[in-house]
Amino acid sequence: MFRTPFFSRPTQTFQAAALLLVAVCLPTQVSAQKPERTPRQDERNQPTTVKAGQVTGQPDRELVLKEDVEIVRGQTKINSDSAVYHQAENVVEAEGNIQIERFGDFFTGDALRLNLDTSEGFVLNPTYKLKLNNAQGGGDRIDFHNRDQATIKNATYTTCEGVDPDWYLKAGSLSIDNEKDVGTSRNMVLYFKDAPILGAPALTFPTSSARKSGVLPPVFGTTSRGGTELAVPYYFNIAPNRDLTLTPKIITRRGIQLGGEARYLENNFSGVTEFELLMDDRETDSNRYSIASFHTQKLTPELTFGLNFNQVSDDNYFSDFSHNLGTVSGLQVPSAQRLLTREATLAYAGEGWEASALVSNYQLLQDVDSVIYSRPYERLPQLKLSAWQKDLSGFDWSIDTEYTRFWLPAEDLAFRKTEPGYTENRPYVNGDRLVIRPQISYPIIGAGYFIRPQFSLHASQYELDDTGGDTTSLTRTLPTFSVDSGLIFERESNWFGNAVTQTLEPRLFYVYTPYRDQSNYPLFDTAEASFGFPQIFSENRFVGSDLIADANQLTAAVISRYLEPSGAERLRLAIGQRFYFSDQRVKLNPEAVDATDRQSDLLFALSGRITPTFGIDTAVQYSESTHKVYSANFSMQWQPERNHVLNAEYRYLRDNELDQINLSAQWPLEDRWYGVGRVSYSLPEKRVVEGLLGMEYNAGCWIFRVAARRLATSTEEANTALFFQLQLNGLSKLGSNPLQVFRSSIPGYQMIDTDNMD
Repeated sequence: MFRTPFFSRPTQTFQAAALLLVAVCLPTQVSAQKPERTPRQDERNQPTTVKAGQVTGQPDRELVLKEDVEIVRGQTKINSDSAVYHQAENVVEAEGNIQIERFGDFFTGDALRLNLDTSEGFVLNPTYKLKLNNAQGGGDRIDFHNRDQATIKNATYTTCEGVDPDWYLKAGSLSIDNEKDVGTSRNMVLYFKDAPILGAPALTFPTSSARKSGVLPPVFGTTSRGGTELAVPYYFNIAPNRDLTLTPKIITRRGIQLGGEARYLENNFSGVTEFELLMDDRETDSNRYSIASFHTQKLTPELTFGLNFNQVSDDNYFSDFSHNLGTVSGLQVPSAQRLLTREATLAYAGEGWEASALVSNYQLLQDVDSVIYSRPYERLPQLKLSAWQKDLSGFDWSIDTEYTRFWLPAEDLAFRKTEPGYTENRPYVNGDRLVIRPQISYPIIGAGYFIRPQFSLHASQYELDDTGGDTTSLTRTLPTFSVDSGLIFERESNWFGNAVTQTLEPRLFYVYTPYRDQSNYPLFDTAEASFGFPQIFSENRFVGSDLIADANQLTAAVISRYLEPSGAERLRLAIGQRFYFSDQRVKLNPEAVDATDRQSDLLFALSGRITPTFGIDTAVQYSESTHKVYSANFSMQWQPERNHVLNAEYRYLRDNELDQINLSAQWPLEDRWYGVGRVSYSLPEKRVVEGLLGMEYNAGCWIFRVAARRLATSTEEANTALFFQLQLNGLSKLGSNPLQVFRSSIPGYQMIDTDNMD
């Protein structure tokens, strides 16, 4: 569940008690590159240069300067109509058209006094512009306390250009601390379009990307399952590598929820723990909670420990509490996820060998309209040991061993037997399994060919716990022989006028495994693998170790690739099929008839960038015996330039009744407006399983986003959410952030920024 980089926490924070004057919060963000801070050098030993049209006074004590005055010392430059330079104190007093450049920042004013040694002084009626975050404003007086700290009386602050900014902050006093990268205002009011939207007796905000403690901007939104939601997170910057966010949230139809996220990052360990708790949900009259904790630790350079724990209070938690849009501390678990993992691992990696221990189980979230009968077995524990060696007199060898204790409560075993179509032939019991699998191969690799013969042995032993209390032992040893071979041809070609290398790569893969009756073996962790290009080049058509498929088969495939001079793959075409020389007798359901087909479905794939702006990805599985398509995926993407992308996808899977169209886009509309959207439509269900519609407006110094999303949370129910965000660049973000949803729902989405406006 460690879903984001550690240093991605938003840096905008509000400190002290903030009073919302207008509760309107909207979505946006800008990725413009900020300038780097000018390094602040010690200027006390640097010379002072004085220029003016007239210079009078005593050279060793005091100089009176008039007409185009310029005084420079190190990174400080002062221009004015007139000035007095006190050389003994190294102090400048100036009047008329004051202009100051200090460490990259720029100030103007009517009068100035500044100590060039200590950087202490003041400017009357100042204006300012800060280099680091492009902020600007003015006030009655600015006091420089040292090189890094200054205070402005009756100040304004904005990152908008011009004399009439779209947003600005007015404060009785505004302090800027460049050493800590913090701005602090007292008695402030935030204006947007000349309307006050936020007031607070004190407000702090970052002047750079540094993290700091404080109240994060409030998050406001609405969902169909919870009503209006308002969250006010508080961020604790405990240390550079540790932080904590606590998020109280008001959900009008349900009550008050408390969420939290704690993160830590050390040299040898890291982790994140997230939780949500809602006492006495008004809709269900129950306590609702969720927790997710992830920890990984390197105990020694070779020994690693990991922990992954997830738990929710009930089956409907993810349906009722949508974490797909605008979440602050939410667990980011997809609403459709129904298996939550709890596991602990210990792994040791040596030179040519590795060992691991694991204990795991799952929380199964049931949907009454789509029941899961087979809860995965718990592993209590699973022990693995693997060893290998490459090129031992030309041979590669390896051995994998695994011992696992599989266990389920009696009620779960009994529930499996209520599944429609259940037969007694396949036992549903607890038990132990020991698997040993040695293999040896002799790779022969040339400039344009490879041949890799391999021999492996699968030996397994089961100790099964019968429901009557007796133990049943099963043993099995099966050999497998395979040969993987291929040729690689190349020729120089061109692709739309560009030089490329085209390859032709025929490949043959033969597998032989004798038949063994395994109808009385349990299915602890085994299922039939999805048929596709990775699977047809595997030795076993099942995943897991409970069933070893009989095989006397040959896979034939041809791949052609177009490679750019850099080696990047421009396009890939592939076609493949498996040919069977005997019936396939090992089956998941022992009562099913043997498969007598002499050839598999035909696989075809085409993917790549047809042009720099247009890409496709296509995969088709076609049955020559029934003359029907079993599965298909067609997707296209057109991305002619930044912030312009159109996606179209069609997905079809016959047995699972998946027949879905996905359309998504990001596109400029007009005058800095951008539209984003996605619709996923299920043809069998005749309903929209996901709908997203959003708008973005980039004004340069602020960005506005609004997004509405409807997402199916079960076979019959859906949740609708509406969120807004207003980002004031250089100050903060108000509202909830839909950017994560835009990125996940719209392939190729790019964040709008001030460097790429129309």
